[in-house]
Amino acid sequence: MPEIPGKACGPCYFCCKVLEIEEFKKTAGKLCEHCVGSGGCGVYDTRPQVCRDYHCDWKEDRGLSSQMRPDKVGALLMEDADSDEYHAVCDPEKPMAWRNPLVFRYLVDLAKDGQIVKAKAGLRAWRIYADGHWQECA
Repeated sequence: MPEIPGKACGPCYFCCKVLEIEEFKKTAGKLCEHCVGSGGCGVYDTRPQVCRDYHCDWKEDRGLSSQMRPDKVGALLMEDADSDEYHAVCDPEKPMAWRNPLVFRYLVDLAKDGQIVKAKAGLRAWRIYADGHWQECA
């Protein structure tokens, strides 16, 4: 997919912290050892396929404003590859970042469209419903 102007990762490396990367034995919430401090990957040319295949919804969705960049709102927005769910993945150090009004409104709108929406932070998860209520779940 071609890059959307103004949607480069730039200084954002939120995915390198909040996502689990089994190939590196990296747990969710821990910054990847290959992440360069200013953003970017120190092993970019040889990174595992899971990293090559990953695309942040913020980068691919023209409807998500610059204010919704993951490092700014504290939540990585993504389709879950293993289910029919849509996830807002947060840093376990800031587990309720998904309650940011911009993010929460977006998640509720997805739920209104029939998506199963969950926010996740480490081992915790919350289901977000179309009427705006939410509850912790497994």
